Amino acid sequence: MSPSIRWRIAIPYIFLILLAMAGLFLYLSDLVRDTYLDSLEAQLTSEARLIGDALASSSAWDQPDGSFDPVVWHYADLLGTRVTIIGADGTVLGESHEDRTQMDNHLYRPEVQQALSTGRGSSIRYSQTVKYEMMYAAVPVEIDEVDAPLEWRHPGVVGIVRVALSLRQIEANVARLRSAILAATLLAALSAAVLAVLIAERTARPIRELTKVVQYMAEGDLSRRILPTKRDEVGTLTRAFNQMSDRLRGTIAKLVEERTRLAAVLDNMADGVLITDGEGHVRLINPAAARLLGADEEAALGRPFALVARDHRIIRLWQQCCAEGEEQFESVEMGRQGPFLQAIATPLREAGPQGSLVILQDLTRVRRLETVRRDFVSNISHELRTPLASLKALVDTLRDGALEDPPAAQRFLNRMETEVDALTHMVRELLELSRIESGQVPFRLTPVGVADVVCPPVERLRPQAERADLELTVDLPSGLPRIPADAERVQQVITNVIHNAIKFTPKDGQIHVSGSEFQVLHDGTIQPETLNLRPRIGTCEALSPGDWVLITVRDTGVGIPADDLPRIFERFYKADRARSGGGTGLGLAIAKHIVQAHGGCLWAESVEGRGATFYVAFPALT
Repeated sequence: MSPSIRWRIAIPYIFLILLAMAGLFLYLSDLVRDTYLDSLEAQLTSEARLIGDALASSSAWDQPDGSFDPVVWHYADLLGTRVTIIGADGTVLGESHEDRTQMDNHLYRPEVQQALSTGRGSSIRYSQTVKYEMMYAAVPVEIDEVDAPLEWRHPGVVGIVRVALSLRQIEANVARLRSAILAATLLAALSAAVLAVLIAERTARPIRELTKVVQYMAEGDLSRRILPTKRDEVGTLTRAFNQMSDRLRGTIAKLVEERTRLAAVLDNMADGVLITDGEGHVRLINPAAARLLGADEEAALGRPFALVARDHRIIRLWQQCCAEGEEQFESVEMGRQGPFLQAIATPLREAGPQGSLVILQDLTRVRRLETVRRDFVSNISHELRTPLASLKALVDTLRDGALEDPPAAQRFLNRMETEVDALTHMVRELLELSRIESGQVPFRLTPVGVADVVCPPVERLRPQAERADLELTVDLPSGLPRIPADAERVQQVITNVIHNAIKFTPKDGQIHVSGSEFQVLHDGTIQPETLNLRPRIGTCEALSPGDWVLITVRDTGVGIPADDLPRIFERFYKADRARSGGGTGLGLAIAKHIVQAHGGCLWAESVEGRGATFYVAFPALT
């Protein structure tokens, strides 16, 4: 872990301070020692001159050896130093501390040579005589050169006075002073280090606070700010950062708003949208595309496009778009019962070689409407062609001479009247269906009992059922709630449903009409569960919560093929023209719209060869 900025600022300053204080300590220590030594040297030199001046006129220079001993002892006791008198030839003439007779010739000692050559001399060295380090200061003792013997090497110099003092005391004093300097240096260094840390902390604190704000912003909290407390560079940086934060917050807010708007558009689009990156991986897919391709939206992100599309035609279209760099179109039918798609692939050159935008337009409803329109034209043409052809044949027959035969002419006119009535009935049903679809037919809703809308159609169609050797039964519980309905219109619905059951039920079959009530809860469950209702085909996909009345018409007829079941409520659609016989094919379409106008649902269930069951559900009055 790297050190904080506080220590990165403080440590170099502390190091420099310690280095400077160490240098200052060494310099002062040497300076003090040198000052002490210089002072001592000057003192010893002065003392030596004092002794030399006193001995310059002494007659002891001409006396035998030992004449200077009392003198040096006197001065040694007086000055507290070691005093040595050296002759001009280097012989020790007097010594205050040692036996001079055992001492070597001192002519070539450094301080003696300096004194003879410059008039004064000094040196610091280890004394072999006294066995410790000493400072020596020597001065020559001069007399008038006229009186000097000619054999002297240095005319006028009768001898050398040397004063010496041990350095142990000096070193002790210097050591004490060095300790004091060291203590002062350490105290100053510690104070400077503390001051450096405080200054570094003061400098680093706003940066640390700024770092915390940046971390909060990185975590998504863009409302954090730091107040500038100074007008220095850090304060300028803080103000600039706050301005950047405000602009960033505004920019992000705009981006989030645009992204939310784009996400809302994509999520609610009926068309599927996919975007692939330069490597062919899915980077965006909306719910519509996931639904159309049968893929999981989250799992599809980051996967190759081929694994998400899973249809060779869509994959080929995408590959061709990437290879040619041009927009590609293709219609794709996803399986026998699957959706019919219009796939459009557009290259996104800035995203890379395999970057593209794929749009999947669900044209299933358009295709179904086109199929309905085509079937409607075909069916109505078929329905009109038969009576028109019959009318044409009858008119030609009358024109060819049947008018001359009154009985035959009357018979042909009756048939023509029958065909015209069929055409009139067809036109009337078309007009009625158109008016119901457009909401132009007024419905007079009143509380009606279920038996009032079921029993009249049953009794009216019972003779027809008996003629077809069919058993028509009714089971209506007495406690069924009433429904808000236009009784005449609901009877028309029940009539159309029972009539279809009679038409498609073979001889000796059964048709059973029953009534019941049920309740739809808010979670979508149906009570009682024994009804096992599945309103998936017909006028509604689900029943709204509340109380309902259910009218069921179940037959044992030929049933409805699975492919035809979703389309039986289309106008003119007939499941099997070969056995449908007459009829316009508009009955169930009219029934569907009447039930829808009452807020109800109409659907059918069937297994081919096992009969069919029609359900008519109306909201109940509570």
